[in-house]
Amino acid sequence: MEATEIYHDLYADGACRGNPGQGSVGVVILAPSGEQVASFGKYLGHCTNNIAEYQALILGLEASRARNLSRLRIFLDSELLVKQLNGDYQVKNERLKELHRQVLDLLLGLKSYTIKHVPRGLNKPADRLANEALDAALRQGAFF
Repeated sequence: MEATEIYHDLYADGACRGNPGQGSVGVVILAPSGEQVASFGKYLGHCTNNIAEYQALILGLEASRARNLSRLRIFLDSELLVKQLNGDYQVKNERLKELHRQVLDLLLGLKSYTIKHVPRGLNKPADRLANEALDAALRQGAFF
């Protein structure tokens, strides 16, 4: 990472109540100044925790692309995702293979990026948005 390059920070998190269960995502994008560029949560419906984690990253990458952000530092609290995306772990599940390919395609559109695992505590804003999306869906009866 060169000093002259400007990187935005992308925090993404998936939430799942039960595994499988009702899932959602939370995404926060920060400018280099720390100012929030985008943040949102989205209810996914029935899924696994790993699918929710991948969907969070996909939606975060799509939101970054829509804002013409081409250099990202990506922070995830899912060690599995980070290790799969960095090539340390194989992707064996067929559905996760599809999502993995989708992420890799989106990453190809970036000029530069890093993907790092962070403890759950450092991903609280994205986690909060994911849980708020789940809570809102529950209040609206989306689970029934």
